Amino acid sequence: MKLTHATHHSSRITNYPKVSIIILNWNGLADTIECLGSLKKITYPNYEVIVVDNGSQGNDAQVLKERFGDHIHLIQNDKNYGFAGGVNIGMKYAMDGSSPDYFLLLNNDTVVAPDFLNQLVKLAESDPNIGITGAKIYYCSFPNHIQTVGNRVHMMRGTTSMIGNKAVDSVEYDRQREVDYFGPCLLIKNKVVQKIGLFDESYFCYWEDADYCIRAQRAGYKIAYVFEAKVWHKQSARLEPWYMALEKKKQVTEAPYVIYYCTRNSFKFMKKHATKWQYLVFLFYFFSVRLCFTVGVYLVYQRNTRRLVSFFHGVRDGVSGS
Repeated sequence: MKLTHATHHSSRITNYPKVSIIILNWNGLADTIECLGSLKKITYPNYEVIVVDNGSQGNDAQVLKERFGDHIHLIQNDKNYGFAGGVNIGMKYAMDGSSPDYFLLLNNDTVVAPDFLNQLVKLAESDPNIGITGAKIYYCSFPNHIQTVGNRVHMMRGTTSMIGNKAVDSVEYDRQREVDYFGPCLLIKNKVVQKIGLFDESYFCYWEDADYCIRAQRAGYKIAYVFEAKVWHKQSARLEPWYMALEKKKQVTEAPYVIYYCTRNSFKFMKKHATKWQYLVFLFYFFSVRLCFTVGVYLVYQRNTRRLVSFFHGVRDGVSGS
């Protein structure tokens, strides 16, 4: 069933359910400070902020503690447990301490609108079958250009895509819809967590958000986009002309660890969620199309053997299940 504009506006928050906002910091102090600064301006009255420092190398945790004091609950991990592991630590802390009605997972490199949380909760409260809601995500560098209004999983190819990516915001994106998953900002009902559990830590990072939302869908919950909830994300809109011009043609490319985990985890996700037929089609597509294209990009165009090695390591571990 599709979500409608009318359904959203007919709902009102009457008791402001408790929301635990969980932010993961890993060597990203400046971004985390800006994100927390925007959260201090939100209008939603019943929330807490939990910052999980995931083994940062510097003094990030100390600076955050001194700067934000009692506004945040700070957890200092002894090492980097990945996104999934770090988020799980924050969610367990919230469950033990305050038993919230909702968990909001928010990337540290985001800035939020003052009413974004009101809008996310309002739609979630309007329908008991909605398990997760997500915001309209813009690019920080281009505040009126959309990064995503939700993501799709393409099971035949083992790939994902962002809906509305790089489009100028318009009325086309001002309607509620169901999507496959969200990334930088997702609000999860506590009852979803009670039913399907926490994030799968074997992913470490990348694809764990898609995995979680697909698990929620298969448990009977809707994943709903909320167009009134606005968040700006610092991820680059690389290679687009309007981006390249303003960034003085500074090309942004993935770090090798990103290539490794994205590649490995696409196999992990497909083994876990695809049908036998979908997995066979994925394997054919990957080794006949994607592998050849990637080798060409990294070896011929970028001339970067380090990225190519990371890609092949990801393929090796993805196929073997390591």
